[in-house]
Amino acid sequence: MSAGPDMDPRATVKPGGSEDDPRELVEAARREGRVSFLGIELHVAPGALVPRPETELLGRTALQALANMPPGADGTLRVVDMCCGSGNLACALAAADQRLRVLAADLTDDCVALARKNAVGVGVQDRVRVYQGDLFAALPAAETAGGIDLIVCNPPYISTGRLAKDRAVLLEREPVEAFDGGPYGISVHQRVIRDAPSVLRAGGKLLFEIGIGQERQLRLLFNRSETFSDLSFVADAGGRPRVAMATRALPLSQKESTP
Repeated sequence: MSAGPDMDPRATVKPGGSEDDPRELVEAARREGRVSFLGIELHVAPGALVPRPETELLGRTALQALANMPPGADGTLRVVDMCCGSGNLACALAAADQRLRVLAADLTDDCVALARKNAVGVGVQDRVRVYQGDLFAALPAAETAGGIDLIVCNPPYISTGRLAKDRAVLLEREPVEAFDGGPYGISVHQRVIRDAPSVLRAGGKLLFEIGIGQERQLRLLFNRSETFSDLSFVADAGGRPRVAMATRALPLSQKESTP
């Protein structure tokens, strides 16, 4: 699989989301022990979210953005997969673009172990490093020095209240950490937007998967940050915005010196 500037990131992506009832998908994946995602085969495990077809939209959008980026002096592009879960995005991106060096991070033991296993299984373990910790605190400073080109993040984005009510079915087979986005479903988005500029280079991209109807909240978060520009949303095949993408703005001094 490869990405190019003319690729439609919506290709093959079906409407749906983690907010729908995924029991059939999860049961099939658990039974087989594997799941397909963006052309690669991944192991699954009870302690991590089973990769969803709709998250392929986030992966394709990231690949399209990366295809338009020139590599660094060493011929590589550096990517962070934050809240990596099973490592599906990290592994799929690295498999699709040989220029990528990916740093993946998650909080839980189960996710980190599974992501490392999948990197080996896909054959990208030399270009995907998986760390454990709380968001960007998981990443060694030496690994992010000089600036990251792109951050991709599929965070938990369902509110705590909904998980106790109409979305409780999601917790029957998968861990709460994969879904609980705090009181309004955007707690992790908020923290990532706040902290991403510490590692993302000027002109670099930040991409999120978002819940259905969350685009207004994300627009407010990005506008308040004042460190991002060019916010856009990518809709799924049903016309629902499911990916948010923004660019780390140039520092004022660089803007003033740009002819």
